[in-house]
Amino acid sequence: MIWNEITIHTTEIAQEMISNFLHEAGAGGVAIEESGTQDKIRTTKYGEWYEYPLNDIPKGEAVIQGYFADTTDMDAVIAEIKPRIKELASYGIDAGKAEITVKQVDEESWATAWKQYFKPLRVSETLTIKPTWEEYTPESATEKLIEIDPGMAFGTGTHPTTSLCLRTLEKYVQGGEEVIDVGTGSGILAIGAMKLGAKHVLALDLDPVAVSSARENSALNGLTNHITVYESDLLSILDKQDGSLGVTMPVQIVVANILAEVILLFINDVYEALQPGGLYIASGIWKNKEEVVLTALREAGFEIMDIQRDEDWLAIVSRK
Repeated sequence: MIWNEITIHTTEIAQEMISNFLHEAGAGGVAIEESGTQDKIRTTKYGEWYEYPLNDIPKGEAVIQGYFADTTDMDAVIAEIKPRIKELASYGIDAGKAEITVKQVDEESWATAWKQYFKPLRVSETLTIKPTWEEYTPESATEKLIEIDPGMAFGTGTHPTTSLCLRTLEKYVQGGEEVIDVGTGSGILAIGAMKLGAKHVLALDLDPVAVSSARENSALNGLTNHITVYESDLLSILDKQDGSLGVTMPVQIVVANILAEVILLFINDVYEALQPGGLYIASGIWKNKEEVVLTALREAGFEIMDIQRDEDWLAIVSRK
């Protein structure tokens, strides 16, 4: 099958918003490649290894590719997303050049070829992410595997915000907690929380593709009975009172790996969803949004406990 491939040259800070624009315009898949400049540090702290050389995308930039059926009117797609990209500036998000090109590719060029780049990845002292199609033997009895086939959902562990969240969860999950994962994507954080000892996770996402992916990955890890996945606009599902959420409200931990602009929209809802002393782990925050998120958290009544960083991204841990 032939697909239309749209390529957008933008910035790392704008990549998630633009990826969402492509999904909303009908993309059948979206791929992101961030800067691999030669001065980028490749850590081997947890035994990571790198099979491919760094790319030549300039520092701070990213290339996004969206895939549309060959019958799609690509002029209409461009007309839809161009003004939305331009509007990002009004939210303080620099989209860079935002150059757009379109070409046709065979399905094999994007649907499965990316899998050759997704290898087992050690992201923390105990957590390793393993693609379902890769063979891997744990190096020790304490190593915990998260088995993932993300499909078209966000979350392989290779993005700094995902690995940052997993390491932060490892630091704060003590065992037995009930957790809410907002914007679960592939379900990777929900699975990680369970592997670290959580009692039950309520995983939420607005994207039905992500909901399906999170359920499938929960099953792959034998956690269907411990992770409840719902389609929900942020925490709106908490209005359900039929006992089907899988967790008892309020909970001990809420984790959200989404954009700072979205985090700001529901801070008060998170506060209400947490027990006194409960923790909110908010990630997906670019460094230029640090102060505005910290201010909003404090104004909502949260106490800032910790800030974890990875490159230019950060995760803020606050307590009710």
